[in-house]
Amino acid sequence: MIPFLKKHWSNILFVAFLALLIIPQTRMPIQVFVQRLISFSPSEKSGNDRETLQDYNWNLQKLDAEAVPAERQEVNFSQSKGKVVIVNFWATWCPPCVAEMPSFQKLYDSYKDKVDFYFVTSEKAEKVQHFMEKNGYTLHIYLQTSEAPKQLESNVLPTSYLISKSGEIVIDEEGAADWNSEKMRTLLDNLLIE
Repeated sequence: MIPFLKKHWSNILFVAFLALLIIPQTRMPIQVFVQRLISFSPSEKSGNDRETLQDYNWNLQKLDAEAVPAERQEVNFSQSKGKVVIVNFWATWCPPCVAEMPSFQKLYDSYKDKVDFYFVTSEKAEKVQHFMEKNGYTLHIYLQTSEAPKQLESNVLPTSYLISKSGEIVIDEEGAADWNSEKMRTLLDNLLIE
């Protein structure tokens, strides 16, 4: 038996890894771990490639995750016109979304009084509230009640946008990223003093 194990150990590990990916309870944590390993700082668009957000009219419901049951407050995105804004479209079932949440939480903790953060989901409030409580996140969650402005529409989760005070879309990032990088913090600091 031992010579068999020595000879085929790599095949056995590979099969065990595949089995873990098939089991739903272990698949998500493995996918999240891998996404975190391969996440880099989001890429800033060059000045020529930047679009300017034309329409800020977007109705959302802010979820007060601390209220039981979760309370909702009607909000219009236009309240953030003229401010530095981060918009993140995400879902609790999306491994790349879950993978980038800790970096967003750290960035939010540092910039919540200077930058408007919108973490937008289409999921049920109860599911989102449970996810936030379970992970200890304090991010501002918004439930999408109407279509996003055309320039903020995407079919990929997660998709995140960084918008300057003048409405320029500075970052348009699809997939997981490390939002708490020094590069990102420097960019935010520069946008805040514009």
